[in-house]
Amino acid sequence: MDDFRWLTVRAPDQPDHELILLVPGPPMMDEESAEQVKALVAKGVLGPGTFETANCRQRFAELDERGVTFLSEPTERFYGVEATFRDNSGNWFSMTERNSAYAGREDAPAPAQR
Repeated sequence: MDDFRWLTVRAPDQPDHELILLVPGPPMMDEESAEQVKALVAKGVLGPGTFETANCRQRFAELDERGVTFLSEPTERFYGVEATFRDNSGNWFSMTERNSAYAGREDAPAPAQR
């Protein structure tokens, strides 16, 4: 769309859930607003995302070896094992392996917010 580009990502087994990745700027917002959003993202204050994994420690080792910047190593929590990381834009994410008490339950608590 002219100079505006984005990438839509979804998991094959979750066709109704999409992530849209884009660089803030026109035509979605003016340059001043775009710079403010970029600064907030880089600061890590915009909402985090959560990814669920079957084996947090194993996935941590694989991603760490590939150069992912982790904020915390896998840590036992009451809901399971969690590690946090940043992407190259400053967004932080939780990678969580839910324990059996919460696996598959809709009432399972969300990972800890930072």
